Amino acid sequence: MTTQAMPPMLTETAYAKINLALHVRRRREDGYHELETYFAFVDAGDGLTVEEAAADALTIHGEFAPLLAGEEGNLVLDALALLPRDAGWRVALDKALPVAAGLGGGSADVGAVFRLMRRVHGLPDGWQAAAARLGADVPACVESVSMIGRGTGTDLAPAPTDLAGCPVLLVNPRVPLPTGPVFRAWDGMDRGAMPQGTAREIAVKGRNDLEAPAISICPPVADVLAALGETGAFLSRMSGSGATCFALFEDAAARDDAAARFAADHPGWWHLAGALR
Repeated sequence: MTTQAMPPMLTETAYAKINLALHVRRRREDGYHELETYFAFVDAGDGLTVEEAAADALTIHGEFAPLLAGEEGNLVLDALALLPRDAGWRVALDKALPVAAGLGGGSADVGAVFRLMRRVHGLPDGWQAAAARLGADVPACVESVSMIGRGTGTDLAPAPTDLAGCPVLLVNPRVPLPTGPVFRAWDGMDRGAMPQGTAREIAVKGRNDLEAPAISICPPVADVLAALGETGAFLSRMSGSGATCFALFEDAAARDDAAARFAADHPGWWHLAGALR
């Protein structure tokens, strides 16, 4: 580890994660699932501000903060407990991403904490294993760049992308959808390996095997997908275990037109316009 003087205040974005493709291959004996997925990240998400303090502390504000009010703990504090420092960190979290939404929100927040730690102190040996204990997608969220995940999502491989800068629209029906029930509703059928090729080829030829079980639990996901399918996007798909869905566009103008239509036609839905990193 390296150490340097910490600035009075640090900021970092917890980038929203989407799965361009998510192939579920089998249930494992330990209760987890063997996956093949292409992780991509959007250039927006939650915001974190950090200052040194006598002890670690966390405050949460923002649109979706009330949904976390009843939680006994938070992954941000769990991450801080794993990372050695000479002083505590006071973290202010602007919760701009929906909760239980298939965007890796909590994992993205942890990833931002790890990146801040790497910037100031460096990361300890074995940080990848420590990160994975907080969530299977946390190691990917620490890097927040395109990569392929296998196993439970923690076996990561670089994935050069031809979709960097691609306009993307995220839409969520404002219905939390916990991951566990969606995986339990998967029918257990192996529908084949994730395709090979460029990021665009994998996205277009791939699929999300959790869409059907998610819709069975949360029917509004189907409504979002149907609406995205009418936007002229070259791909629309659910992300992760839902309920957020995304659409990829050839140009920003088409994305912005779609976002304006969603705001007018579905004012109760959350949406975010951005670009892939």
